[in-house]
Amino acid sequence: MTPLVLLPGMMCDARLFFPQIGAISGRRAVMTAAVGGADTMSALAREVLAHAPPRFALAGLSLGGILAMEVLRQAPDRVERLALLDTNPRAETDAARARRLPQIAAVRAGRLREVMRDEMKPNYLVDGPGKAAILDLCMAMALDLGEQVFVNQSMALRDRPDQQDTLRAFAGPALVLCGRHDALCPVERHELMQGLLVNSRLQIIENAGHLPTLEQPQATTAALIRWLED
Repeated sequence: MTPLVLLPGMMCDARLFFPQIGAISGRRAVMTAAVGGADTMSALAREVLAHAPPRFALAGLSLGGILAMEVLRQAPDRVERLALLDTNPRAETDAARARRLPQIAAVRAGRLREVMRDEMKPNYLVDGPGKAAILDLCMAMALDLGEQVFVNQSMALRDRPDQQDTLRAFAGPALVLCGRHDALCPVERHELMQGLLVNSRLQIIENAGHLPTLEQPQATTAALIRWLED
């Protein structure tokens, strides 16, 4: 079977996908790419492609989805199928760009924990019994990755291109998935992507925000398995 490459979101690592890796790895090879060794989407995509199999299924969440679109743009012949989770095909808005520099400055001054706690984590999740544990995991992943990864990822997001034409050109099986209550990448943005992808399915995960892989792992895993096996 075609291997699966997973691209995690900002300041996340393979732990973002642990429920899915556990369920899928018995069916096919699964690899999670490290995201943060460069400060542009094009360079990050080249890193992914340098270590990925010759042909693969590709899934990314948030920043990982944005990076997945750049991987697809650079090497459309290598991507068999595409899953975009809680992400955005558009370039950075001016308002979002303006928020990046103060965050980068704060992190460079040693305040990564504060930025994650005060500016990032409050936007991630819906209320639920597992919220505190997931937020603790998000903080652990961020602190393990460290300040330079935050800076690199922020700059790559700030300067990213619009990828709507990339999606229009892709004819392979595609899944567009998001949490119903995602405050960062709302449902309407996923409806846009589903309309751009000619062979796609839209899956909205109930009782989830920006991280449905952890908030509603069973529903998210089932959608990914269906996408992989269609």
